[in-house]
Amino acid sequence: MTNCFILLAAGKGKRFKSNNPKQFTNYLNKPLFMHSVDKALKSKLFKSIIIVSNNPIKNIKDKSIKVIKGGRERYQSSQKALNFIKNKKFTNVFIHDAARPNFSIKLLKKLNSNLKKNKAVVPYVKTDNSAKYKIENKIQNLNRENLLFTQTPQCFNFKSLFNLSKLNNTKITDEATLFLDNKKKIKFIKGEENNYKITTKSDLEKLNIQNFYGIGFDIHRLIKNKQLYLGGIKIPFHSGLQGHSDGDVIIHAIIDGLLGAMRKKDIGTFYPSNKRRFKNIRSPNMLSPILKNLHKEGYFINNVDINLICEKPKVSKYRVKIITSLSNLLSINKDQINLKGKTVEKLGLIGKEEAIACEVIVSLNYYA
Repeated sequence: MTNCFILLAAGKGKRFKSNNPKQFTNYLNKPLFMHSVDKALKSKLFKSIIIVSNNPIKNIKDKSIKVIKGGRERYQSSQKALNFIKNKKFTNVFIHDAARPNFSIKLLKKLNSNLKKNKAVVPYVKTDNSAKYKIENKIQNLNRENLLFTQTPQCFNFKSLFNLSKLNNTKITDEATLFLDNKKKIKFIKGEENNYKITTKSDLEKLNIQNFYGIGFDIHRLIKNKQLYLGGIKIPFHSGLQGHSDGDVIIHAIIDGLLGAMRKKDIGTFYPSNKRRFKNIRSPNMLSPILKNLHKEGYFINNVDINLICEKPKVSKYRVKIITSLSNLLSINKDQINLKGKTVEKLGLIGKEEAIACEVIVSLNYYA
């Protein structure tokens, strides 16, 4: 049984009222649509992922992901995607709206499990609000116990959905409509409250997000005949930083700040200086597993504020390169990183150009 995940990201999002299309707006430190893509990849349920978009999408590295152009209406984008994969021999297809980034991998697996005995599985939530229905000038009460508010992802046997979709030329808001209009059976399962649709900018703030802060600090002596690394890049200088690793004080301070915000002790706990396997380790390689654990536990980096404390080299000369490097290493936007250069007025080891220090404050967003 092979699955394909189709992400509909071609909408105009007029109610979002932004120059940047809603699905591409930054949300928890990455484009809104990428939350769905990343979860689909992480679930390992899909042989292929199709992104339907009317805007260019760059830097997609995973070969299982394809980007195709969408239609004017949602149902047309869905039809294009289904037609694109019609010869790929998929058993099932999951169709999801990019405006719903907060579904869980658990929901994906629950949907997939229910597909084994059903040709259509759709998640829904109930409402606690009293419901009314207006027909012309008359308003009638509805029994809220009978109301189902359907969500995406919705999943289907591919052949069944394809045959219904290719005959449709009317505007529909979801694929479940095709099954209901043609009196086909749907298995409805309980969805998730957090899996709401982002329609306006205020919806971006609905998720219960907590903020945590961490402080990092590091200092190393400068020694001759060693390469200087700061923020993951080589800096031309007469000396490098002494240490068990490459001595990159910026990355070390960032690691300590991240660990502090997560309440995970300190860098020495994970990389003790008496362990030979960490001898001369590059600092980006120290950062990588920390970030992997951070994302696994539901944290996202909000911003990083850095004070690099040294007489030389001059921070202003390398600021752009360092920020670009850190942006790539941390997978966050450059505007979420601030780098300041501070001197100590020729005082102490740093003032004598015998050491470089760095202090960092990081802010993390968290949601379970």
